[in-house]
Amino acid sequence: MAVDYRPANEGAAGAPGATRRCRGGHWQPTVKRGKDVVTDARRAGIETEYDTRLAARRARQAAEERRHAWFSYLRLAIAAAAVVIFWVGGLPALAWQLVPLGAFTLTALLHARVLNARDRTGSAIAFYERGLTRIRDRWIGSGRTGEAFRQPDHLYADDLDVFGRGSLYELLATTRTRAGEETLARWLLAPAPHDVARRRQEAVRELATRLDLRETVAVLGDSVTVAVDAPLLRSWATSRTPVGTSSVRMAIAALVAATMAALALWWTTGAASTLAAVLLVAQVVAGGLLRPRVTAVIEAVDEPAHDLDVLAGLLRVIEGASFDSAHLRALQRSLGDTQAASGEIAKLSRLVALLASRRNVIFAVPAALVMWATQWAFAIDAWKRRAGVHIPQWLDVVGEFEALLALGGFAAEHPDFVYPDLIDGPARLSATGLAHVTLPATAVPNDVTLGGTAPHLLVVSGSNMSGKTTWMRTIGVSVVLARMGAPVRAHSLQLTPLSVGAAIRVTDSLTDGRSRFYAEIVRLKQIVDLAHANQGAVLFLLDEILSGTNSHDRRIGAEAIMTGLVGAGAVGLITTHDLALAGIADRLGATAANAHFDDRFSEGTLHFDYRLKPGVVETSNALALMRAIGIEVDEP
Repeated sequence: MAVDYRPANEGAAGAPGATRRCRGGHWQPTVKRGKDVVTDARRAGIETEYDTRLAARRARQAAEERRHAWFSYLRLAIAAAAVVIFWVGGLPALAWQLVPLGAFTLTALLHARVLNARDRTGSAIAFYERGLTRIRDRWIGSGRTGEAFRQPDHLYADDLDVFGRGSLYELLATTRTRAGEETLARWLLAPAPHDVARRRQEAVRELATRLDLRETVAVLGDSVTVAVDAPLLRSWATSRTPVGTSSVRMAIAALVAATMAALALWWTTGAASTLAAVLLVAQVVAGGLLRPRVTAVIEAVDEPAHDLDVLAGLLRVIEGASFDSAHLRALQRSLGDTQAASGEIAKLSRLVALLASRRNVIFAVPAALVMWATQWAFAIDAWKRRAGVHIPQWLDVVGEFEALLALGGFAAEHPDFVYPDLIDGPARLSATGLAHVTLPATAVPNDVTLGGTAPHLLVVSGSNMSGKTTWMRTIGVSVVLARMGAPVRAHSLQLTPLSVGAAIRVTDSLTDGRSRFYAEIVRLKQIVDLAHANQGAVLFLLDEILSGTNSHDRRIGAEAIMTGLVGAGAVGLITTHDLALAGIADRLGATAANAHFDDRFSEGTLHFDYRLKPGVVETSNALALMRAIGIEVDEP
């Protein structure tokens, strides 16, 4: 397995003894390893379970494909029999066509059930295949990136790779609906109070053990697309596009009934032709008067109503499951009466399907005669006035349940991860065996303690690609996960309610007329303000602080910022290549300390151990790297 290396990360933790060799001007990670293996026995256990279930689902799908083929041939045979009956018997034998017609209809219904079962099995196969890619560290680029939720000015989202390819969101996002996606993104962007995160932890622990439940949700609807556009459905539910009053609806129904009776009488006896004509004209006039409002209802419901069967299925799962977690039971109760929410959404789904049936070419004329679109538009409007007010609440419940289920899957697929100990008090963070959740199983863990009797500030020095920035991101991502109620990749993690403020990937902006240095000091001001507003409950992560200015101003400015943050009670790290900044830790005394990552450069190969060590780095690889790619550098 190659060591993960992303240019923006300035080194990624890999296997002990990992090297990077310069060949043809490109740094190529090399690690002496065999094929991909999962060394943790518990993680190997879930991998085996997924493999076993995947094999069973594939066998089931093969059997369903055979049944599908059998039904296809049977339907062809029945159709051929109908042709033969007509060919042999002619018109007098038309009555016998009822036999193949009934047989064909029954066969088509049974065939549809087989096709539905085959599609669900295919969704289950995709569910386990995607799970195995995550377990085997091959998931990057195969999931959803969450770019729609990216906030460029957020205090840590871009800095910690919360969204994007290979991001935390891509690893976590196994949700089925847009409501679930929204909730998961919101949790990643906004830390929850510790009491809420503790309740989520309890729910996630339970859902991690419910593999059958996670599979049931995964096979609802199309396994590829994200179902139910929550913003559109919320907007539709709260909008007002009335067709008419209940009296108008009853009058239209009565008019249609009278017209059909008059037409039937005319067809059978030849009488009432004038009445039938008058009633048809009345329908045309009524339809014309109502057309703008009917069209508004149809257009308004068209997009939001997609995949309502998935939403109904999710609500049915939540309503029917038995939970031990108090948080999950509270979600259940918030849906109201048993089966009410799923039943109402299923009813809306049927109404929309009936409305859409008017588009069938064969049914178009009968639909026009009975004012089909108008009557079902009335029915949909009546449904919205009765139950639409509950849709936002139902979507919120589904979104939270899906986010918890996604974290449950994450926990199940990483059984070696631990649930953080969420404590109260002044800013403090302590972790052992901490590693980045998106890196391969070979990532090298480290320990860290900030706050309390330990230093509040860690000044981390080190050479290029030695792991400084990745370590900083590791700590930040772990805090984000902890505060959303998820497990983290560590032996232990204890933290107080820390908000994260980072300046790692701050960039300039041509459109906004901002240099990188100006963008950085604006971000630093935001972090300082956050520390004062939160009474010091902040974790700051500052990469190569103030690198856009001269050494003199940089040292004075960096020390002032660090003194202010530590004085406010915040904890955090800064990384630097400039060893002059290492003196900040000495001047701040016991509240700060130096640490470093180092490397060895030998015969064109960089050797990293990715171990955090105390003190200031004593080596540098910049000149060696420049010479290795062919840049001539002469030392004075």
